[in-house]
Amino acid sequence: MPELVRYELRDHVAVITVDNPPVNALSPGVPEAIEAAVARAGGDPDAHAAVLIGAGSTFIAGADIRFFETITTREASLERSRAIHTRLRRIEDCPKPLVAAIHGTALGGGLEVAMACHYRVAVPSARVGQPEVLLGIIPGAGGTQRLPRLAGAEFAIEMCTLGQHIPVTRAAEAGVVDRILEGDLLADAMRFALEKAQSDGVRKTRDRNTGITDGAAAVAACAQARHGLKKTARGAHAPYAAVDAIQAGIELGFDAGCEREIEIFAGCVLSTESRAMVRLFFAEREAAKVPDVPKDTPTREIRLAAVVGAGTMGGGIAMNYANAGIPVLLKEVTQEALDRGLATIRRNYETSFAKGKITRDHLDRTLALITPTLTYDGFDQVDIVTEAVFENMDLKKVTFAELGRVTKPDCILASNTSTLDIDAFARASGRPAQVIGTHYFSPANVMKLVEIVRGRDSSKETIATAMKVAKRLGKLGVLVGNCFGFVANRMIAYYMREAYLLLEEGASVSEIDHALTKFGMPVGPFAMQDIAGIDVGARIRQHLRSIGKHRAEGPESPVPDWLFEMGRYGQKTGSGWYRYEPGSRTPIPDPLVDELARKAATERGIERRAVSEDEIIARITTALANEGANILQEGFAARPGDIDVIYVYGFGFPRHRGGPMFYADTVGLPTVLERIRRYHDQLGDHWLPAPLLEHLAHTGRTFYGSQAG
Repeated sequence: MPELVRYELRDHVAVITVDNPPVNALSPGVPEAIEAAVARAGGDPDAHAAVLIGAGSTFIAGADIRFFETITTREASLERSRAIHTRLRRIEDCPKPLVAAIHGTALGGGLEVAMACHYRVAVPSARVGQPEVLLGIIPGAGGTQRLPRLAGAEFAIEMCTLGQHIPVTRAAEAGVVDRILEGDLLADAMRFALEKAQSDGVRKTRDRNTGITDGAAAVAACAQARHGLKKTARGAHAPYAAVDAIQAGIELGFDAGCEREIEIFAGCVLSTESRAMVRLFFAEREAAKVPDVPKDTPTREIRLAAVVGAGTMGGGIAMNYANAGIPVLLKEVTQEALDRGLATIRRNYETSFAKGKITRDHLDRTLALITPTLTYDGFDQVDIVTEAVFENMDLKKVTFAELGRVTKPDCILASNTSTLDIDAFARASGRPAQVIGTHYFSPANVMKLVEIVRGRDSSKETIATAMKVAKRLGKLGVLVGNCFGFVANRMIAYYMREAYLLLEEGASVSEIDHALTKFGMPVGPFAMQDIAGIDVGARIRQHLRSIGKHRAEGPESPVPDWLFEMGRYGQKTGSGWYRYEPGSRTPIPDPLVDELARKAATERGIERRAVSEDEIIARITTALANEGANILQEGFAARPGDIDVIYVYGFGFPRHRGGPMFYADTVGLPTVLERIRRYHDQLGDHWLPAPLLEHLAHTGRTFYGSQAG
């Protein structure tokens, strides 16, 4: 077995190297080996100082996430946390200067280990962070105690409640990192360590109060943070818990603060919130694995791309390619449409420049990668084409027929359709093996999710390449099957069905939206539709009616179509489900919509009533889970985690609830099934339990496969 931590004496410096590939996680045995190596350095008469560094591409990227799943009792959590606190205290007690040399990332437990060292140096490209909140927990190895002492309460609160990875330059400005090294990291860190051995000597972070000299101001910062979290945390508990731990250290001192952190961590790690977010963490990584497409499947190299359609989606997709450094042709049918699309792209980049996110040189170089065109000239050289024309079956089939003629035989032909049949486009192209769906979410240049839609004849090479392209573009690709609406929009139809019907039954637009935002959604269903455009859904319904179908089983409320006929498309027309003042996106409830809801209820013979927040949430989330179960059983999603990833990234389902399928597990599938049966009795035959959900509930299992109870 290779050594997890190596010890080497170089020029009177003990070099302690963590070597636990691929990311030097603090797996069992690593913290113990670091402590032993530091103790050895402290007792080595030839070592004047020590440097802790990571082998490979990073310092220490944090704890092994699977470790948290092994903690099943509060007592076990307290015992393990106290052990790691004691271990880091011993490391901090090293009698010789101990320097953490950071490259890549120092995240979570990795940053906590670095802060237990006496000094920290880093290369300019390094990033640091305390991302535990993204797993529903708080830093559990002294992070909420040492970080404020180095950088102050406000900085520590930001790091521990947002969970972001920050550039090392900002960490240095705040006092977390002592020096940024431009040259050879190890050699320069060794020189730095020897300098400290001859001058400042040992400096224990736990004894410092640089960042919290004004205790009253620090406590006030905690109070202000809690107030801000009412908007940003949206029902999550972990961010508040992090603030509580930070405040405890400020008011009670380091030792008592550490004990409070240990206790708060124990409460978090056993919470449903943490279980949900840890499951989602693994689901994101599992989504990249396609069961019947081996990891070693050959993929095409994408050197040149093309996008057909320069509208909102097409322009955003072209930006994705340019942002990844891939030259892209952007085609439109008229100069006016092309100019409009290019103007939007430039405006987006100018906004990023104005916010300091990119330089002028970067803006110009990226824009230069987008080549506008009104013809198919050059399409015979591209490796992938994304069709992003208007959501119309006939238009898209014509486009794919043209692409089949003008592109080279092995070019991948992708469609950005959000609902339509990929196989119909594949047949039109004349080479179905190269056709696949790549459903981006709006705005395409911002949203991370891409549904990769496999057609009946999509080759494994095409699938593997599409997944690889998504990753290269900085997206999270999730493979789904080819049914109307795929996973995201097939399920959202049931989500919206219940919102519409609840509106008719007596809940107001603002009450429904408020219930869902209180639950944790970024916006409610009606505000979401005003942003996306009421006309989008209306045209989809028109198409379905023309072929004798519906988006979802059950009664269709006429209210959204009435709004469409009135020209109320949402924010873009100044009115939809809400009214909007000129130049404002603030929704204003409109009595007209209430009148339309009452009219619809009268026509369908519905007696209106008061509807509680709990019923709103239960109806809508149950509809999502039930249809998700149908999708799983029919094979259009490979795993419940794939559905949850799609809903968290595509629609903002609250991370701390894990996604609609995991949330149903936490509610209890027998409870979900009982709800469906009650809704069936009260509301009609469109409420039928998915066979998979019935089976799991009756056999005591969950969507994620663990035994209930």
